[in-house]
Amino acid sequence: MTRRTSSAPAASALPSREAILAFIAESTEKVGKREIAKAFNIKGGDRIALKALLKEIEEDGAIERGRGGLSKAGRLPPVVLADIFSRDRDGEFVARPAQWDGEGEAPRIIVQMPRAGRKSNRPAPGLGDRALIRVEPEAGSATRYTGRVVKVIGKNKAEVIGVYRAGREGGRLIPVEKRSQGREIEIPPGEEGEARDGDLVSVAVERETRFGLPRGRIRERLGTLGSEKAVSLIAIHLHNIPHVFAKETQAEADAVKEVGLKGREDWRDQPLLTIDPPDAKDHDDAVMAVPDPDPKNEGGFIVTVAIADVAAYVRPGSALDREALLRGNSVYFPDRVVPMLPERISNDLCSLRENEDRPALAVRMVIAADGTKRRHSFHRVMMRSRAKLAYAQAQAAIDGRPDDKTGPLLEPVLRPLYAAYEALKRARDNRGPLALDLPERKVLLKPDGSVDRVIVPERLEAHRLIEEFMIQANVAAAETLEAAKSPLIYRVHDEPALEKMRALGEVLASVGIKLPKDGVLKPALFNRILLSVAETEHSIFINEVILRTQAQAIYSSQNLGHFGLNLRRYAHFTSPIRRYADLVVHRALIAAGGLGSDGLPSDVTAGMLDAIGEQISGAERRAMAAERETIDRLIAHHLADRVGATFTGRISGVTRAGLFVKLDETGADGFVPASTIGADFYRHDETRHALVGDRTGETFRLGDTVEVKLVEAAAVAGALRFEILSEGRTGSGRSGPGGRPKFHKAKSKKTSYGPPKSASKGGKPSASRNTPDRRRGSRG
Repeated sequence: MTRRTSSAPAASALPSREAILAFIAESTEKVGKREIAKAFNIKGGDRIALKALLKEIEEDGAIERGRGGLSKAGRLPPVVLADIFSRDRDGEFVARPAQWDGEGEAPRIIVQMPRAGRKSNRPAPGLGDRALIRVEPEAGSATRYTGRVVKVIGKNKAEVIGVYRAGREGGRLIPVEKRSQGREIEIPPGEEGEARDGDLVSVAVERETRFGLPRGRIRERLGTLGSEKAVSLIAIHLHNIPHVFAKETQAEADAVKEVGLKGREDWRDQPLLTIDPPDAKDHDDAVMAVPDPDPKNEGGFIVTVAIADVAAYVRPGSALDREALLRGNSVYFPDRVVPMLPERISNDLCSLRENEDRPALAVRMVIAADGTKRRHSFHRVMMRSRAKLAYAQAQAAIDGRPDDKTGPLLEPVLRPLYAAYEALKRARDNRGPLALDLPERKVLLKPDGSVDRVIVPERLEAHRLIEEFMIQANVAAAETLEAAKSPLIYRVHDEPALEKMRALGEVLASVGIKLPKDGVLKPALFNRILLSVAETEHSIFINEVILRTQAQAIYSSQNLGHFGLNLRRYAHFTSPIRRYADLVVHRALIAAGGLGSDGLPSDVTAGMLDAIGEQISGAERRAMAAERETIDRLIAHHLADRVGATFTGRISGVTRAGLFVKLDETGADGFVPASTIGADFYRHDETRHALVGDRTGETFRLGDTVEVKLVEAAAVAGALRFEILSEGRTGSGRSGPGGRPKFHKAKSKKTSYGPPKSASKGGKPSASRNTPDRRRGSRG
């Protein structure tokens, strides 16, 4: 895929791109331009050409620049800040990077200790410590490293979450983390506190030994494992998600007084309404649309999006503001919400309740008949929601089934909304955003907190209407702040790295699709590929691969555009109740438009916003991991009594250690160790996203439909282990009839091939998401 003309001057003295990447990957010391020049004997003017070549390779995403110098993309630098979180079966400490921006789970680092009897000046690390570790990749692995501690940064911070099992004297803790499974902690008599057998507790590790069980003291009883909300508590504590508001923050929220009409436009007679999920507790956006009376805009509309004015209540530097930044965003679990702001703010003063006066920051957009925006303006208003509707309720009215509430609203309010959306949809289709088709599942709970069922909610036009209105409002916010030369936090989504595009080309070639090598990279390219496989056996496979090709959306003060939405500029404006980035954008709009004294402080710089962007991007990743793990635990508990049952699913991940399979029925992910697949040795083909048998050529590929038997369900860890019952594709790459692998009539278990059983404890790949950006309730 060619996207730019090389800026590196031609120089015969320069090493090849591949040689530079190999040198960086193999280096155990800090690598920069100086080290590369020395290694390849590059001198004089050729160093300028080398600098340009390195910049080009970095822009292509093949290498990354950090404090440890240059490193191959997705690889750790030679020295990394890491947290020691467990021990392996041999008693060695296992660490993971304190920060990880790569795909999937963070790499594991086996921390090597000094040999017995050998003196060492290196500090002795302990479980829970944070340390600087010099690392080297294990041969043949991009996700496993060995390392030695250079410096211990923080000591004695070990906290382990698990289930307490009482014994005759004291008891033991069974950790809930998957990678700590099998590594129990001894709780001596008198250190169990008020915990009882089966309780979920947090334990401080008091004493570590190289071999034998570590000892700990129960810090806190979190609840009974079988009780409602216990499962989400596990994720909250494991990921250190702040979930109890500080007294100062709560007191500040309780003391807040409602703002009045002063300094605001009175929009209380406007037919704004909210459209949300039926169980929504806060309503932060309202919409309306009317035909544009301007004869110069025949067939056009005036679209209004009003957003709760959180900035009126949460002032910069206040306790509310500091805690909102600390949390970064609200976190949504099936059984609870951990809000960014106290309930007094999020569910009361800033919730656009039906028939109640509420302050809002609104954008009014003039839309042409073809859906293009002609102009827009921002207003600080007082509004009164005309109605609170659910998505299905609004859709039913448009489809000819109005109820008592939507009947009077149908002609004057709802039909103009849908007509305006039809215009915007035409512009959206012309713009061509990335159109991945991967269903999202929702876990429904019973009153006791256990899983009732897992559903795939129907995507209605009402969902798409709100989504498109929010996207247009977000674009308008970015445009306004750029025009005002105001610092702001963009929501950016970079285009895929060249290395990933090369890998995608190889995958597509394996199914007979040719990836164009020339032209500007746009979402339309991916959409054409998706359309070409829409009705084939490769559809889900290609959707998954294209999703994994995409970069991760983040917050930044630097505008990289939004590749997935195919927009030049984009900023989150529409959800300040649950995202701190939106609150910053609100403040910037207030300051830029002279709409009040509570806007963004004048001394805020782009550098300060970059630091905020990094922090809240990390909080977003933390929330995603916690939400995903909670669903895993709930479903594992739900399936625990179905061990031995068979299920149909699709291969959702392929690693050297085995296959991840996502079940059709529940969307649950489980693992099939490579050592259990069949009487062959299966090698990991990264290019084809497949495990391939050495002798038979039998192939199990990402996206393949398979039949599996549930062998083990570890509810506390949220881990499922399967045995595969289907044959793979034949050596030619073809599967059984209908594109489905055939079933094994007899299963031959083997133990002499494949990785050790401990490999099955490996981490899961990242959960699928329908777009590279992350939206809640189709809110853009």
